[in-house]
Amino acid sequence: MSYLRKEYGMDRPKKLWSLQEAKVRIAAFCAYQERCKQEVRSKLAERGVYGDEAEDLIATLIADGFLNEERFAASFVRGKFKLKKWGKNKIFQELKMRKISPNCIKSGMKEIDPEEYWEILLQQANKKWKLTNEAESLKKKYKVQQYLIGRGFEADLVQTAIEDIISG
Repeated sequence: MSYLRKEYGMDRPKKLWSLQEAKVRIAAFCAYQERCKQEVRSKLAERGVYGDEAEDLIATLIADGFLNEERFAASFVRGKFKLKKWGKNKIFQELKMRKISPNCIKSGMKEIDPEEYWEILLQQANKKWKLTNEAESLKKKYKVQQYLIGRGFEADLVQTAIEDIISG
């Protein structure tokens, strides 16, 4: 005897929002956490609100202070740097991918203190150096470099940090 099984792989279509419902829901979406225009636009599109209606809603959110890309950029930079330990390059690329304006990116990047940035880079380099099991020094250095560059740190700073670790 067989039983009916629930299909977990099936994506149910999301309930579409009326314009009035979209105003309330999207305001709550923005109030919960800082958002960028791109995130709001895709959320609205997912729920069936497109074009001029979506753009009018976004303009209303900006006017009401629910949506502010400069505030979003600053919050994003702080979070990714302090919590995820990302470097400037990776943060910059991620903000560009979210279509944040260059001015907002520049002001958001001011959230990173250069001394704290160097400390975190050294900390990450030390941690990776200790965890890398490589007998050959050159290979170990290369692996640590690639890891740190992949985390978004600048190549020249990575080079200096690794030299500091090796010499000290």
